[in-house]
Amino acid sequence: MGEFSRLSGVFFEPGKAFADIAERPKWFLPLLLIILATVAFYVTYGQHVGWARFVQDQIDNNARMQQQMQSLSAEQRQQSLALQEKIMPITYYVGPVIGMPLMYLVSSLILLGIASGIMSAGVKFKQIFAIECYAGLVGIIAKALGIVVIFLKNPDQFNLMNPLAFNPAAFMDQKTASKFIYTLASGCDLFVIWVLILTVIGLKAAAGKKLSTGAAAVAVVLPYVVLLLLGATVAGAFS
Repeated sequence: MGEFSRLSGVFFEPGKAFADIAERPKWFLPLLLIILATVAFYVTYGQHVGWARFVQDQIDNNARMQQQMQSLSAEQRQQSLALQEKIMPITYYVGPVIGMPLMYLVSSLILLGIASGIMSAGVKFKQIFAIECYAGLVGIIAKALGIVVIFLKNPDQFNLMNPLAFNPAAFMDQKTASKFIYTLASGCDLFVIWVLILTVIGLKAAAGKKLSTGAAAVAVVLPYVVLLLLGATVAGAFS
């Protein structure tokens, strides 16, 4: 398959596309496209909503941060807010360039340990890394829809951490809801589930008969559920 066929095949012929990806595990182009889409989304947010709004939302939704800000003098609060407004765009513009490859690296190592180390599927790291990068192309659709919502929605109502109504958390009040429950609900996202399904298809294509579809699903979904529970626990503890 040509590169364009592989990119489109992930959405329309995932079985065929991931079989080809497993045979020729190239990952640079999908990873580049994901990073570019993510940075474009954050740049659009910064221009049309503004990082001052994001910083204020983070404070409003976190009781501990509110207490910390109240303990400061008016001048110190202004200085703290100004500093955070400068740091946030740097973090969100540069972060994806470094953070996303690292995220896929760590995720691929975990999946490799489960699939090949525990389940003896015989898959290689470069296969898993390529599969995760191609499955991550779903994120481009999410970011594109997010950009559309930025232009359509009132900036004061736009939630950068949960921009689309494709998970239960989008219908919850972030200020009053339990942070543990809210984080769990955010993790049950349609696009995340789509990525997980594609990763299962890719892992099964790479492992062949050495791994059943059910075993591939366990290898992919189990670590995500564990990390989601850990994240929700931390969010609940430090809210």
